[in-house]
Amino acid sequence: MTLHSLPVFLRLAGRPVMLIGEGDSADAKRRLLDRVGATIVGENDEAALAIVALDDPDATVARLKARGVLVNAVDRPDLCDFTLPAIVDRSPVIVAIGTGGASAGLAAALRQRLESLLPTTLGGLADALYAVRARLKASLPDTDARRRALAQALSEGGALDPLSADAASVDSWHGDASCRSTIEAIRLSSPDPDNLTLRQARLLARADRVVHAPDVPLAILDRARADAPRIVSVAPPVDPAEGLTVFVEMAR
Repeated sequence: MTLHSLPVFLRLAGRPVMLIGEGDSADAKRRLLDRVGATIVGENDEAALAIVALDDPDATVARLKARGVLVNAVDRPDLCDFTLPAIVDRSPVIVAIGTGGASAGLAAALRQRLESLLPTTLGGLADALYAVRARLKASLPDTDARRRALAQALSEGGALDPLSADAASVDSWHGDASCRSTIEAIRLSSPDPDNLTLRQARLLARADRVVHAPDVPLAILDRARADAPRIVSVAPPVDPAEGLTVFVEMAR
């Protein structure tokens, strides 16, 4: 499955960003740029990014793109090099929801749902996890073991479940986790990733490696962690490697 855009988080504090236009749309973008500490400049200044809030932006956008500037044109997704997502702020945790300009209303509705789901303690949990990185590396020097310990603690109902834990939870967590060598099999009833069961989606997300039949669609494999190795095989492995191995095949 091809992504229409690459989501990135840009640190713009003290860096110039063009804002061209006036009115409510421009004011909303100005407030957003102020929140990230960007320096707002005009079209004649030098900047790598520009936000254009004009009723007729085509000529302005063409001039900017000719200069190599990446442009966001308000309400004109066809002219945009980048779009601005709806944001749930639990700093330093930031959740961004984008639709590629297809529907700002949909992104806003999803943001409102997530606002009610994600606790205000989430930022403190993230800061506390950052503070114990050195301690965790010392107690679990193996990278894979450390990742599995964190994944287990951060899972639903775990010691550091993001929807219920806070900074104090990290202080009482010892960073240990049992590590078993396990093989789990997934038999797909459909090539559509939206038809994955909750169990199947969770197994893929947790897998240390994915062994899959040659005809398993890439869209399914993309639901696994990006750093989990993919191994093509018509049969599941006999001897499990350390951690969780997930074997995926299509139903016959």
